[in-house]
Formats: sequence, structure tokens, C-alpha cells
Amino acid sequence: MSDTRPGSTTQPDESDGRHDFDFIFGTWRVHNHKLRDAADRDCTDWVDFETRSHAEPILGGLAHTDRIVCGPGSPHGDWEGFTLRQFDPARRLWRIWWASTKAPGRLDPPLAGRFEAGIGNFVGDDVVDGRPIKVRFEWTSPSTDRARWSQAFSWDDGRSWRLNWIMEFARDDAGVPTWLVDLPGG
Repeated sequence: MSDTRPGSTTQPDESDGRHDFDFIFGTWRVHNHKLRDAADRDCTDWVDFETRSHAEPILGGLAHTDRIVCGPGSPHGDWEGFTLRQFDPARRLWRIWWASTKAPGRLDPPLAGRFEAGIGNFVGDDVVDGRPIKVRFEWTSPSTDRARWSQAFSWDDGRSWRLNWIMEFARDDAGVPTWLVDLPGG
């Protein structure tokens, strides 16, 4: 394992997982397939809508940010989301935080995990509608121009999981999108 302390002359281990999310850098068109009400364990009504996303590295490549924008065509109205993914080289572990305009002032608790055999699994605890749950994200990138993210909830401490959201990413390399630049703070 490498020494990542400031002033260290030891080179980092570039195969430690720090590059596992590099595939997400850039601009994407995203097709969403989501349960209308993920908090309702009996909901079976799925909705589909489109979003746009842009991700870029920060903190010397050990972290990155991702902004996702959904216009008024969404069944839930327009919204903006923000993801921070940060790599811990000592633990070879990624942590993922999420915030959105759908829950102003809230930063979701982090999910933690890593990629193994090309699949990223990340798990954490949260509360939905006052009930404790486990949340799982799964990431795959079958090619340089496609990626897939899914979310599942567990109401029984991880013994069973219920899929509630799938995002299919298609690369859109037209440069920094005007929809991102034109946003307040963009």
C-alpha cells in the first residue's frame, strides 16, 4: 500500500481502485426508470424520464463531482442533484454522498464500497419516511460510451433488496453543456 501523507516520496498504488470511477467523467444523457414512490413498499408503478449529467474529477483525482439535471418533463417536476464520490486510498474504499433540490438542506448519509470484477457495490444506512433502511447502489460500465446505475432499498437489514431506480447513461461528448453553464452557480 502507498504512503499518501503530504511530503511522502512513495508513489501511490494506481491500481488500488482510485481510477474505478474514471469512466463517469464527461457529459451524459440519462434514461431513468424509477418506481413512482420508492418509499412505498407496495408500489408497482414505474415511470420513465430523461435527465442530463456531467461529472469531473477534483482533489487530484481522488474525488469527483457529478451534477444531474431533470427538466419539467419528469413525473416529479424539475430538479437538480449533486453527487460527491471520494476515494480513501488507505482503505481502498469509495464513499458516495447525494444531495438534491428535492430535499433542500439535506446531504444523504454516505454509501461505501468498491468495484470488484467490474461491478461497483455501495451500501449505507438511511431513513425513508421515518423508517430505517439500507440503500445499495450498483454501478457498471460495459463500454466507454455506456454506464448503468441502480438503487435498491432493504427494509430488513440487507436480507432482501427491492430495486427502485435504474439509470442508463449514454455518453454525450459535445463539451460542457449549456444546460449546465446556464444554471445558477454553473
